Amino acid sequence: MKSIRLFSLLFVCFAFIATSTSYGQGMKRVSPPATAASTIKGVKVEIKYSQPSVKGRKIWGGLVPYDQVWRTGANEATTFEVSQDVKIEGKTLPKGKYALFTIPGKSSWTLIFNKKAKQWGAYNYSSSDDALRVTVKAKKSNKMSEKLAFSFEGNKAVFHWEKLEFAFAIKK
Repeated sequence: MKSIRLFSLLFVCFAFIATSTSYGQGMKRVSPPATAASTIKGVKVEIKYSQPSVKGRKIWGGLVPYDQVWRTGANEATTFEVSQDVKIEGKTLPKGKYALFTIPGKSSWTLIFNKKAKQWGAYNYSSSDDALRVTVKAKKSNKMSEKLAFSFEGNKAVFHWEKLEFAFAIKK
């Protein structure tokens, strides 16, 4: 009798654990992962990020505050990887993988390439780990981009979200 109860209890526990872990496996992330990749003059460039959506929210100066370090996406920090040394807006960035943080401003943004690529958000960000900082101009876009996205146009990486975009030059 005791062995039947013990077996039943173990079976119920196993069934609970098995269904609870498999339940989360099929769920889609609210901000799905995405990748933008290009080869620029023989240099492989890859940006991995998560895509938050506007969903009718105020993004700039609201969900994403001005003048504060931002993960440039959702979930894990966005990563930027290059296969060779490059120049970003004329400044040298050694080959490697970096967390790509930004400091949004009303007209210009600071791009931060941080040596600690594997981070969740910007919670543990430290400027002492920055490999490079550059400033770029942001501009209003005529096109509404519901989901955050990166793309490449020639030797430039382009950020689009809501009605805002910025680009930065990548040269060998």
